[in-house]
Amino acid sequence: MAASNWTTLHPSTFILLGIPGLEAAHVWISIPFCSVYILSLLGNGLLLAVIKTEPSLHEPMYYFLCMLAITDLVLSTSTLPKMLSIFWFNSREIDFGACFAQMYFILCFLVLETGILVAMALDRYVAICDPLRYSTILTNSMVAKIGLAVVLRGGIFVLPYILIARRWPYCRTKIIPHSYCEHIAVVELACANIHVSSYYDLFVLLSVIGLDVIFIATSYTQILRAIFSLPTKEAWLKTFGTCSSHLCVILAFYIPALFSFLTHRFGHNVPLHFHILIANVYLLVPPMLNPIIYGVRTKQIRDRLLRLFTHKGT
Repeated sequence: MAASNWTTLHPSTFILLGIPGLEAAHVWISIPFCSVYILSLLGNGLLLAVIKTEPSLHEPMYYFLCMLAITDLVLSTSTLPKMLSIFWFNSREIDFGACFAQMYFILCFLVLETGILVAMALDRYVAICDPLRYSTILTNSMVAKIGLAVVLRGGIFVLPYILIARRWPYCRTKIIPHSYCEHIAVVELACANIHVSSYYDLFVLLSVIGLDVIFIATSYTQILRAIFSLPTKEAWLKTFGTCSSHLCVILAFYIPALFSFLTHRFGHNVPLHFHILIANVYLLVPPMLNPIIYGVRTKQIRDRLLRLFTHKGT
């Protein structure tokens, strides 16, 4: 009887539909998605290799950049391989436990990413507003503590999502109208009152993402004040250039996230396939853009890459 109840309330597998309404175009959609994933793997892998092999890049800013690259690799790998198996092989089934594991990794590494962006904002704040104490404030020990705090915060805040979602009875249907186990898409299948999940979602949004955005905005307000107090326009541009890459990465992460959130919460007339496409872009495009942004706009990384490829060419 217990086994029967478990099977009824918790199906052994879920069915992922991919992008409902665009099933005929799945193969074509997979081409840009796969290209973005390959670029993410190559870009972030190359970035990690360059930072590891170049002693001049062994600084707090680049340690945080390594954390960002690893986070991006895990985030994109958590979703795309299964997504491509749906698009290419029509392999729609996903194990009940695997679905919640995927959900955990996606949510956890999204929280990790926003935490790393905060750490990078702190790095730029100290470098520009208190440069004489930079090496004494952001020591290797402090960077490790910040990294550990970011990881623990992600794991602790996301775990209740999974514990709450797993306890709901899923006796209505096991078909998930999405290309991966997105939290809201899964819990909406529960035949129970899911207000607790909604309230916790709002709590995390305000207490984690909201506070992170406020901290980043406050940091850059102080940074801009310090920049505009410099005596010449050339000094403004040179100093601002040291944090322009981070600003681009922040915009690449938060703008798609905000757009996805707004369309999900308020775009009730927006077609489902558009919601899912935006959710996929939100997870896949920033991991591709981040190494490109830092590779193009950071002189030390750009010079190291040029030396690497020039040496190989000769």
